[in-house]
Amino acid sequence: MAEETHGAAGSGSGIYGRLASMDSRWVYQDEDDASAIDDDVDDDAAYRIESDDDDAADQRLIRTGPRVDSFDVEALEVPGAHRNDYEEFGAGRKIILAFQTLGVVFGDVGTSPLYTFDVMFNNAPIKGEEDVLGALSLVLYTLILIPLVKYVLVVLRANDDGEGGTFALYSLICRNAKVSLLPNQLPSDARISSFRLKVPSPELERSLKIKERLESSLTLKKLLLMLVLAGTSMVIADGVVTPAMSVLSAVAGLKVGVTAIEQDLVVMISVAFLVILFSVQKFGTSKVGLAVGPALFIWFCCLAGVGIYNLVKYDASVFRAFNPVHIYYFFKRNSTKAWYALGGCILCATGSEAMFADLCYFSVHSVQLTFVFLVMPCLLLGYLGQAAYLMKNLSGAEQVFFSSIPRGAFWPILIIANVAALIASRAMTTATFSCIKQSTALGCFPRLKIVHTSRKFMGQIYIPVMNWFLLVMCLVFVCSISSITEMGNAYGIAELGVMMMTTVFVTIVMLLIWQINVVIVLSFFIFFLGMELTFFSSVLSSVRDGSWIILVFALIMFLIMFIWNYGSKLKYETEVKQKLSMDLMRELGPNLGTIRAPGIGLLYNELVKGIPAIFGHFLTTLPAVHSMIIFVCIKYVPVPVVPQSERFLFRRVCPKGYHIFRCIARYGYKDVRKENHQTFQQLLIESLEKFIRREALERSLESDVDDDSDSEVDTSCSRLLIAPNGSFYSLGVPLLAEYKDTANPISEASSSGEVKVEPSTESTTSDTEQSLERELSFIRRAKESGVVYLLGHGDIRARKDSWFIKKLVINYFYAFLRKNCRRGVANLSVPHSHLMQVGMTYMV
Repeated sequence: MAEETHGAAGSGSGIYGRLASMDSRWVYQDEDDASAIDDDVDDDAAYRIESDDDDAADQRLIRTGPRVDSFDVEALEVPGAHRNDYEEFGAGRKIILAFQTLGVVFGDVGTSPLYTFDVMFNNAPIKGEEDVLGALSLVLYTLILIPLVKYVLVVLRANDDGEGGTFALYSLICRNAKVSLLPNQLPSDARISSFRLKVPSPELERSLKIKERLESSLTLKKLLLMLVLAGTSMVIADGVVTPAMSVLSAVAGLKVGVTAIEQDLVVMISVAFLVILFSVQKFGTSKVGLAVGPALFIWFCCLAGVGIYNLVKYDASVFRAFNPVHIYYFFKRNSTKAWYALGGCILCATGSEAMFADLCYFSVHSVQLTFVFLVMPCLLLGYLGQAAYLMKNLSGAEQVFFSSIPRGAFWPILIIANVAALIASRAMTTATFSCIKQSTALGCFPRLKIVHTSRKFMGQIYIPVMNWFLLVMCLVFVCSISSITEMGNAYGIAELGVMMMTTVFVTIVMLLIWQINVVIVLSFFIFFLGMELTFFSSVLSSVRDGSWIILVFALIMFLIMFIWNYGSKLKYETEVKQKLSMDLMRELGPNLGTIRAPGIGLLYNELVKGIPAIFGHFLTTLPAVHSMIIFVCIKYVPVPVVPQSERFLFRRVCPKGYHIFRCIARYGYKDVRKENHQTFQQLLIESLEKFIRREALERSLESDVDDDSDSEVDTSCSRLLIAPNGSFYSLGVPLLAEYKDTANPISEASSSGEVKVEPSTESTTSDTEQSLERELSFIRRAKESGVVYLLGHGDIRARKDSWFIKKLVINYFYAFLRKNCRRGVANLSVPHSHLMQVGMTYMV
């Protein structure tokens, strides 16, 4: 039999060669799983079954061979690491992509010259030319240090396989250390090719100590979660204030051209523009980005052109502002007022976070090249030109940009500025959509309907509920705060809140993942966090003027995310405590008199280990269960994308004759679940068959013959059911009474309707192959009889002895969010004719 087995596997010699040629990798592995490690290192033992029942104990760093998932061997496929969507583009496509970034990523920072000097000089009025040079020097170095050095050169490198934003940084940390509060991590998650853990370096020991500290401290885990939720809430708040600020400041230019226009009319026009802006959001990033890219290109050209005109006409000596000593003179002359002016200065860097948060829409190189070679030079020329105008017009600080435009070009540039402001408003809106999708996938936001606006790029999305919610909040914000100065302070609060969270998480990434020199890390952390805290102290000093509204809004979003995460964590922990043991199931099964009906039952649950309590509820409610049960867990892992070939992880829950499996369907937070229920079924069944074949191949290689194949079922007490397709099923075998597959399969019915049992014959094939064919045939017959989705509708209630705050949060706030979020049935796209639901109350 050994010769036959090796002959059958001989066709796979090509895959062994490919396995040997692939680079090995370093992973953290449990000591208890040492045998699995040895199997991985040996190419001939690459076919092994994933096992996740044993919790991790001590871990050590080992070198392994390439990953081969449980169902890829039969197809001779080795999954490769996921590649970013944009890596395969040619030069022409990359130029178009860089053009699109203007309309989506850089609109916010590109329109900051409309209001930066206005807010600065409102807080610190101009007394002389030295004030202009000092303010300009502040703006120039803020632009160089925050958008260019911090974001373009450092933060963009911390992307999670092309995904940016606060949650992308958090997922990187979760992938390298078990800091997630939801206890559903598995050792097999680290074998997904997207993990790409770092090869050991001299700083590895320090990294391991940080990892151990993060994993062992519940306080640090909670602190990290609080920080990521605070950062995300600030991103959403930024999505409210950015459109309001950009549009209102652009429309306010009308007061320069037509002096009779009042502020109320400016507000009304801004409201109309905002309604139009959010109405076209549904058309998608690619379409809108390509359409408005030329408009932003024209805007940046106008910005540079006006700047050059003012430098030539008024005063080119403003280039002296590149000497940072003028910042010292500015603070020396104005003291406290100069500190207040910092709140306006930070507005020149607004949109920096959008470069990172919107990274999922475009490639890193396209963002970096566009900023360095187009956006940054145009911004510098724009600010230098405004300062040159102010050097000769010290009293013209209000609406300085529009005042400095040549009279003949005023109206065309005003129109272009308004178009640019509308486009800029989309930058943080798209970033908000991206952050919400990430937080939903990682269990920190209620499920919402997500529309994917591009067939090519998975990251380009539109969330209708959030779109209209942001519109309402924008209108409230514009109508309640019409002052550019107050709105600028609110803008600064939102931007700086996100920037500080990004600084903290990038520092952790540097220490834990990049493993670079600690002196460089501390220098980055102290310098940028210190600078951002200084700016933040300035904007907080004016919070009483009306910018407190944005803090209240961010707090509300923070509470929504925290309550959802808290309730979801309690629900999962309760399910883990209430999961059914196999011993209990063996005892209860025969007493229930449960019978096996033809078909496949897909029982959806959130557990990655054990038998969910909802299954026991199905047993007590239904008189029969399906002949095959698969516990399906839809799990999001902290990677952007899980390759399709690594999607499913299968294990047997019970002995072979039970036909009960566990399937973990793994998705990344950037993955799109576009398949309908039929496609999902097909992929799942095909993967199950590959798993069973692989299991049989392993047994053949180990020469371990399945002893179960020789047993027979006592058919004297069996009943037979004829399915509509002509297949026969035994109904007399209780679900939990162990039974074996008979070696005498039931044949099809004869024309007289009698059942014939074929006599046992000597076969030339091995017993393992016979057992494999019988099980595969059983799966096919069960599939033909139909697939039914078994869902549990869980109601979450706090226990009676819980403290009052917990009862309030769980019974009212969390229950309200669960009631109004998108149902699991809608996400699965399951028709009602294939659906069975059982209600259950979880006391947490």
